[in-house]
Amino acid sequence: MKPADFAHSSRVKILIGKGGVGKTAVTCAIARACAASGLSALIIELEGRAEIAQAFGAEQDIAYGASRLYDDPSGGSVDARLVTPDDALVEYLGDHAMGRLSHRLMRSGALDVVSGAIPGIREVLVLGKVKQIANESDADIILVDAPATGHAVTLLTSAAGVAGVARAGPVRRQADEVVQLLSDPARCQVVIVTIPEELPVTEAIEAAFLVEDRAGVALGPVFANQVDLLEVDLALRARAASVTAQVSIDDDLADALDAAAAFSNRRAAVCTEQLNRLRAELPLDVIELPRLASSCLGPLEIGRLADAVLEGLDSLEGTS
Repeated sequence: MKPADFAHSSRVKILIGKGGVGKTAVTCAIARACAASGLSALIIELEGRAEIAQAFGAEQDIAYGASRLYDDPSGGSVDARLVTPDDALVEYLGDHAMGRLSHRLMRSGALDVVSGAIPGIREVLVLGKVKQIANESDADIILVDAPATGHAVTLLTSAAGVAGVARAGPVRRQADEVVQLLSDPARCQVVIVTIPEELPVTEAIEAAFLVEDRAGVALGPVFANQVDLLEVDLALRARAASVTAQVSIDDDLADALDAAAAFSNRRAAVCTEQLNRLRAELPLDVIELPRLASSCLGPLEIGRLADAVLEGLDSLEGTS
């Protein structure tokens, strides 16, 4: 699959996943991969984390207005912006001739009270802003870095609940428009991020069925992050390998090397087992991204993950 086909198959992609699986890193990697293919990518961050700016080497955190994070020699680019419930509510009130009220609410600290008065309204306003951005932006792909799985499912299902409760008015119209966005596979799909371990894979499988059954949102490929790949054969014992290589090692070093090899083999075996289970239980394409040695994700690490995204897309069946 070409990156342009991936982007245009469903322009808004909402990434969800269990906390700790590297969802934000995968979001940045997909954006960087699209930019490397000459596409313009827009990341929408919903929780104010600093990792996105750091991943592209930006000195300042992203804000409510779009900011450029990356320009690729191909002509592609990555922009990012922050959308929070409070910002969405203030803008919503301003758009409905209640700008003065919104300023008073901010000054008094009562904004949370208002936004919590209607269950689900915060999520509807956030996704309503995402919908507005999608309508107004000329980006080729819009990547929404959503909250962890449980909150993300609430985010995706709240609009239908609000639409069912609100009989009429602007809130009902907003909820209906969000439901239309989420239920149109040509406009929006959910991309699940996981890692090849038992609990995250189980949660990814459950989330996939919840998203389809409760939210009615189409699913894109699953991104399996932090995959352990054995690039060398670790079956040979360290002392035997040292003899073959004509290198002298003492017993302590040989034992340490054998223990490290056994650990890597076990981790790779678990990885293979869980990836097989993921593919067996979900009828979705799975794109594997490697585990990186560095725990700090900057431009170099995101570049490597972006290369893996491009390789994974290229390997999908029925594509050119």
